[in-house]
Amino acid sequence: MKNNGRSYEEKTHIYGRIWILLALGMIFSFPTAACIYYDAWPGLKPVFQGLLGVAPIFWTVGLIEVLTFVPMLGTAGSYLAFVTGNLTNLKVPAALTAMENAKVKPGTEEGEVISTIAVATSSIVTTLIIALGVALLVPLTPILNSPVLKPAFDNILPSLFGGLAVVYVSKNWKISIAPLVFMVVLFLLVPSLSGSVGVLVPVGALIAIGAARILYKKGKL
Repeated sequence: MKNNGRSYEEKTHIYGRIWILLALGMIFSFPTAACIYYDAWPGLKPVFQGLLGVAPIFWTVGLIEVLTFVPMLGTAGSYLAFVTGNLTNLKVPAALTAMENAKVKPGTEEGEVISTIAVATSSIVTTLIIALGVALLVPLTPILNSPVLKPAFDNILPSLFGGLAVVYVSKNWKISIAPLVFMVVLFLLVPSLSGSVGVLVPVGALIAIGAARILYKKGKL
């Protein structure tokens, strides 16, 4: 569909890029304003030293998330997810679950619409929850810091992806065996990699694709 000479997808890219740039401006505005107000500039050397320790990890994960999430979320859903930012990983299960319930596939026009609605709803809900959490942070601090609740907070994301995985694993359980066994053995042998889950997502995907190829050739799929 075209409106004023531009298709929906073209307009999505235009407005998506504008909001991405505005989001970047907002991210850099606070530290810049703080430096100007307090006349406290860290200097280039401390900044580069700080970036050296974290930038390679964040840039790698950021690139992997774009390559992994965009085919699932679609154009509008991806821009919306990355612009709103808060808990981007949570929006992927929300979008996939919505498409699964609507019985549409990622990458289709129907999937694009469902994904955008799901991401928008998830963004609004998470923003409201975060705002409520900030407002109640002080009275809830003793409860949130309780050792009893710590295991629950540590496993929010795995529980979301675990619940989503049940749907897809139940359909193709043979394909899931190879990446599941590989990841379990890897994390048991190298527990420190638990903080690099984002980097290992495409590794698991490649293993699943390889396993599916082998099973298909053997006539077991």
